[in-house]
Amino acid sequence: MFRLPKTATAPFCPSEIRGTVQIAPTASFWSKIARFAGPGLLISVGYMDPGNWATDIEAGSKYGYDLLFVVVLAGLAAMLLQEMSMRLGIVTGRDLAQMSRRRYGRKANLTLWLLAELSILACDLAEVLGGALAFHMLLGVSLLAGIALTAFDTLIVLGLKGQKFRELEAIVLGLVLTIGASYLVELWLIQPVWPDVARGLLPDWRVVGHKDALYLAVGVLGATVMPHNLYLHSSIVQTRVVGHDEQAKREAIRFLGLDTVVSLSFAVAINAAILILAGAAFHANGYQAVADIEDAYHLLDPIVGTSLAGVLFALALLASGQNSTFTGTVAGQVILEGFLQIKIPCWQRRLITRSLALVPAFVGVAWLGDQSVGKLLVLSQVVLSLQLPFALYPLIRFTSSRDLMGSLANTLLARLVGWFLFVVITGANLALLAELVM
Repeated sequence: MFRLPKTATAPFCPSEIRGTVQIAPTASFWSKIARFAGPGLLISVGYMDPGNWATDIEAGSKYGYDLLFVVVLAGLAAMLLQEMSMRLGIVTGRDLAQMSRRRYGRKANLTLWLLAELSILACDLAEVLGGALAFHMLLGVSLLAGIALTAFDTLIVLGLKGQKFRELEAIVLGLVLTIGASYLVELWLIQPVWPDVARGLLPDWRVVGHKDALYLAVGVLGATVMPHNLYLHSSIVQTRVVGHDEQAKREAIRFLGLDTVVSLSFAVAINAAILILAGAAFHANGYQAVADIEDAYHLLDPIVGTSLAGVLFALALLASGQNSTFTGTVAGQVILEGFLQIKIPCWQRRLITRSLALVPAFVGVAWLGDQSVGKLLVLSQVVLSLQLPFALYPLIRFTSSRDLMGSLANTLLARLVGWFLFVVITGANLALLAELVM
C-alpha cells in the first residue's frame, strides 16, 4: 500500500503523498499485485456515493430493470476513462490538472478549474444529503438537523492527520465492504427474478427516448463517471511508479490497470444492486414513483417483511457518504494545487467545500421540503454529467498525443472509443438541455 516518508504528517494533501512504493523487478506476480493495489479502491468510492443511490433507485422504481444496461455501459466507460487518467499520471509524472495548466492559457485554466470545483461541490452536495438522510433514518433527527451533523465530518479529516495512506485505505476498504455486504443481504431478502434482471442487461435504446428516462440515464452517467475522479486518479497513481524507464512504466500501467478494472467492477456491481433492489422491491410491487431515498427506506420493511432491510439500507448509505468524504477532499486538493498552485491545509479545504455544499442543501430542504431530497440528489448527478466533457476533452487529447506520451499513448482503438464516448456524453447532455428548455 502507500508508504509515506517519515516526515509526512497527513494522508490527504497531494503534495504529501508523493513517496513511491518501491517494487523490486524480481518480486512475484502476487506481491506486485498487492503493492500496486490501492488507487483503484480510492477511485471506486466516487462511483458508489449517495448520488448514485438516488438515480439508481428512481430508475429502478420507474422502469424496473430496463435501465440496468445504462449502469453497466457507464461502468465500462468509466474503466476506460480512468485507465487513461492513470496512464497520464504514470507516463508524464503529472496529473490532469497540472498538465492542463502547462498546456492551456490562463482563461482556459480558470474556466476548467471553476468547472472542476463545481463538480466537487455537486458531489459534496450529494454526500451532505445522503449523510443527512442516514442520520435521519438511524437517529430519528430531522433532515435539517441531519444536514447540520454532516458539517462535523471535517473532524474526521482532522482525526486522520498523521495516519499513513495504508491506514486510510484500510478504513475505505472496510466501508466499501460494509456497503457490499449490506446489499448482498438485501438482495437475498428481496429475491429478484434473475431472468428478468438478465434481460435488463440487453441495451434497449427505445427506453431512453422518453424525456424522464433520458434525464435519469444522464443522471446515472453523471453519477458513474465522476469528473473529479479523472483528476484524482492521475495524481495518486504516481505513488506506484517503480522506475522511470519505459519498461517500468509499462509494468505499472499493466498492474494499475488491473487494480482499476477490479475496483470499478465492484463499484458497478454495487450500483447494479441498488437498481435491481429498487426494481424488485418497488417497481414489481406497483410502487413506480419512488424517487426519494427516504421513501425507499420506509417501504423496504413492509415489502421485505423485516426491519433488518431498512437498517442495512441506512448503514450502507452512511458508509457511502463517509467514504466519499475522504476521496472528495483529496480530489479537491489535486484540482486546487494543479490548476492554481495553491496549497492549504486539508482540513481547511474540507471546511470550505462542505460549507459551500451546506448552503444549497439547507435552502433546498427548508424551501422545498423533505420530499425534495431525491430531486436534489438526481440534479447534482446531472450537473456532474454536464461537467464531464470539460474533463474528458483534455484527458483524451493528452493521452492520445505521441509527442507527450511516446509509445505509451492510447492505442487507435482506445482513441476512437474515447472520442466516441465524448461525442455521446456531450450529445446526451445537449439533448437533455434541449428537452428541459422546450
